[in-house]
Parts: sequence; structure tokens; C-alpha cells
Amino acid sequence: MLILLPPSETKREGGEEGPLDVSRLRFPSLTATRRRILREVRTLSRDEAASVKALKLSVRQLPEVARNRSVTTSPTMPAIDRYTGVVFDALDAQSLTAEARSFAASHLVIQSALLGPIGGLDQIPAYRLSHDSKLPGVHLAKTWAPLVPAEIGAGAELVLDCRSEAYVALSPLTGRSNSWFLRVVTESDDGSVRALNHFNKKSKGLLTRALLLHARDLESIDEVIAVARAAGMRMERGEPGEVLLYAPAP
Repeated sequence: MLILLPPSETKREGGEEGPLDVSRLRFPSLTATRRRILREVRTLSRDEAASVKALKLSVRQLPEVARNRSVTTSPTMPAIDRYTGVVFDALDAQSLTAEARSFAASHLVIQSALLGPIGGLDQIPAYRLSHDSKLPGVHLAKTWAPLVPAEIGAGAELVLDCRSEAYVALSPLTGRSNSWFLRVVTESDDGSVRALNHFNKKSKGLLTRALLLHARDLESIDEVIAVARAAGMRMERGEPGEVLLYAPAP
């Protein structure tokens, strides 16, 4: 089983491990591509004005340029600890049991625009690069789209795709029979069901936390649904290839 999460634009500073070693990241066949994108990010970071435009930064976000300038020399920490924001705050990686973190090392994958899919405990630096960032020498979607499905789609294991639609578009998993896209929805008083956008993130984090704490390699979406329900969540099958997670109305 693989749980696939989107990254977050917000990240913790610092880290206790040494600089990024791309050769030690999960999916090592992506090493050359990762190095290429890292070079482009560092090159871009030498031009602050160009970085602001390419990364869509505000004046308050100018320190992000310095992060990218030192992306290959700054300290690292596990990916699930590096990312912050609604999804990862709900996941609350720091309070997971040792067993849950060990499970995350092999069963949690985070889709990064910078590094592609990475393992939950892969050591990564702070950086700024989003799915829609415009690198001068690399088109991110054209680069990652053919590579990620070859890695994640290679096996027959269950994939629970909790990525945002933007990151699904960056690397779509097409034609995979045991991949399920998680759609977070809410039900109105009249019984109508609608998808949630920004407000879906907390539910994704809570579900991921429940699956990591369960720490069992599930084989079917019905087993995932059972774990979610045991954790007090309402979850059911939706359209083919989709599973619905119900959240309170915002």
C-alpha cells in the first residue's frame, strides 16, 4: 500500500541532518532528474527579481529565494516533519508512534515539485517550488508526468491518492487498476453532496494519521474504508477509481 500526499508550500526551518543527498531518496531512478531541477532552482535563485516572478512570491516571501540558493547545502529533516500547513498539522508527525513513523518510511509518499515522489522519512531541505512554478530550463509537468507513473504505477499494490488535483495533473496515474483518488466532500442538510477544496486538507491529514497509526499494509480500498470508519470518519466508495471522505461543512 502507498499513501500519496501533496507537499506544502510552508516548511519548517533547520534540521539536524546534513545536506541533501539525492542518491538516498526513494525512487533512485529519478536521481538525474532531481539533480537537473536542483541546478535550475539554484541558478534561478541568483536572480531575485526572476525568482519572485517564477515562484510568485510576495515581498514578505523574499527569504524563500535564499532558501533555494542554499537548497543543496542547508540541513535536512524527514519530509513529514519538514512540511507544515493544514494537511501536515493534522497528520502531526511529531506525535506519531515509532511504529507509525516506520510504516510511513515505506508506505507514505509525498509528491514534490522539486524532487518528485519522495518517501515520508526521506531527508529533505527547506525550499520553495510549487507545481505551477516557472523554471527557465525545465517544464515541471512535462518533466514529471512521464516519470512518476512509471515509478508509482509499476507495482500492483493499493495506492490511495490524496494529492490535490494540481499535483495529480503534474503526475497523473492513468490506467492503474488499484489506484483510488480521495475526494473530500460534505453533505448539506438537504442531502446534497459537494466537493471541498481548501477545507479538505485537514481531513486528508487525519485520515493519513489514522492509516499510519494502524500500521498495516492494506490490500483493498474496503480495508482503508474500515480503518477510516474505526477512527470515526465517514468514508465510502464513489465513482469508479474514487473514494469519498465526508467532512463537516465549513
